[in-house]
Amino acid sequence: MTDLPAPDPVPAPTGDATAHDLRSLRKQSSIYVYEAPVRLWHWINALAIVILIVTGYFIGSPPPSMQIAEPVSQFVFGYIRFAHFAAAQVMTVAFFGRIYWAFVGNSHARQMFWLPIFSRHWWSEVFFELRWYLFLEPEPKKYVGHNPLAQMAMFFFMTIGITFMLVTGWALYAEGAQKGSLPDLAFGWLLGLVQNSQRLHTLHHLGMWSIVVFMIVHIYAAIREDIMSRQTMVSTMISGHRSFRDDRTD
Repeated sequence: MTDLPAPDPVPAPTGDATAHDLRSLRKQSSIYVYEAPVRLWHWINALAIVILIVTGYFIGSPPPSMQIAEPVSQFVFGYIRFAHFAAAQVMTVAFFGRIYWAFVGNSHARQMFWLPIFSRHWWSEVFFELRWYLFLEPEPKKYVGHNPLAQMAMFFFMTIGITFMLVTGWALYAEGAQKGSLPDLAFGWLLGLVQNSQRLHTLHHLGMWSIVVFMIVHIYAAIREDIMSRQTMVSTMISGHRSFRDDRTD
């Protein structure tokens, strides 16, 4: 049997690389976490949410359209409603796709759909992360997927929150689609459950503001962790890779 030649060694940094640089380099690591469908859903969902929030605000508080043009010469509110309904339909299809990928994707694709509430260790990690976000812990922990506190937030504001907004939104849409339509057959029962349309509008509107608060906290936390926890957050949802950075070499 002929011996195969040994593979060429991976070249190490040379030139001005110091021993400290080499030790620091060994502290760098990267793990593929979020698959392409998860990342695609994240950005489509983010865009849909922004459109829904802006148009939903104007639907609840219509702009002074008479300052734009005479009513016979404009369709401003109609375009606002169309953008809102179109974004809602895109979100609905994308959310069902995201549910499907939770079954066929990796373990990280399922994190936002369940909470290990019976695990004492998980709860201890939740309270640790809460202390870390309140600047009461000196050192962060490193997680490959969502940290437990982020997992809880994603479950309540994304999984439960989006479900609530879609169900109430389609129930409101069913009013215009009229009796016997598909939206009415699927969601018209909710209008009878809450007893009147104005109450359903109010619940949907409150849900919008809760997602606005979540988005602000989510963006702040992602940027904060990218800087302070020594692991990538924002770029991870672009490339799919979580990179861990640790300058300490001791």
